[in-house]
Amino acid sequence: MRLGVISDVHANLPALEAALGFLEEARVDRVVCLGDLVGYGPHPNEVVARLREAGVACTLGGAEIRVLFPTPTGLKSPENEAAMAWTRDQLSPEARRFLGALPPAIKFMTPYGKARGFHGRPDDPEAKFPLYDPEPELDRHLARTLATVVLTGGHHVPFFRQVGRRFVLDPGSVGLTLGGEPGADVAILTIKPDGVHPRIYKVPYDFAQTAFDIEAWGLPRGIAEVVRTGKPLG
Repeated sequence: MRLGVISDVHANLPALEAALGFLEEARVDRVVCLGDLVGYGPHPNEVVARLREAGVACTLGGAEIRVLFPTPTGLKSPENEAAMAWTRDQLSPEARRFLGALPPAIKFMTPYGKARGFHGRPDDPEAKFPLYDPEPELDRHLARTLATVVLTGGHHVPFFRQVGRRFVLDPGSVGLTLGGEPGADVAILTIKPDGVHPRIYKVPYDFAQTAFDIEAWGLPRGIAEVVRTGKPLG
């Protein structure tokens, strides 16, 4: 089984188009998206429509929660608050319905056993899965997922690790990578009965166009800088 895994699109349509085109050329069997479809970027409705058109199975992300169910201000950075408020105003009713119906997790079988995908933690899409914990602690967290292939998003930096028989992957971010280089992060897993073989790719796209759109729509300029550089603010 060849599985394409993406996450954290963050309303960046040029990056999503590049990622989906790359996976189509790679002839993967299926594609999953681990949440944060919107937020930060300038193309929320277009990204939702494109993922629906492509038939990509998506999970609920923290950005979707913040857009659909506003929390008191001051909990996140000013850039985050401004971007979420802008996205909230831009979303079409159809996009809202789609995002509101996203499941917190997806489950499916692979040749290596059960796979489970979610954003953050299984019980909290706004949290981060403890990928960098020492092996015994991480193993306990992975065991609670009841899966041998665990897919999580939210770190914005690609990560893959094997703990015993379990494999865990964060594919990074399609639309707002923080790995130090601009581009769309994409993972392809070749899953066989004897294990999981990952490949992580940095797919080029016209990030200058996305940065221009961010500024043209009045979104925080710092977000455009992150798109241009692949590096976090500050």
